[in-house]
Amino acid sequence: MTSLADRVTELEVKLGFAEDLIDTLNKTMFRQQEQIDLLQRQLSELHRRMLEAEGHESRDPSEEIPPHY
Repeated sequence: MTSLADRVTELEVKLGFAEDLIDTLNKTMFRQQEQIDLLQRQLSELHRRMLEAEGHESRDPSEEIPPHY
């Protein structure tokens, strides 16, 4: 039968690993959120530019090159 001290030690070791895993996951989630925020800003900027370009662009469909050229 394992002693109480051995069981407590085993629980402490498991807790240490769990805390390390949680810290690693938190850091990963933080970096991912930063990337998501950056991508959202870039997408918004591209959307804004696309809307601006559509407003300044005057196309005449008869002047466009057919797709097989």
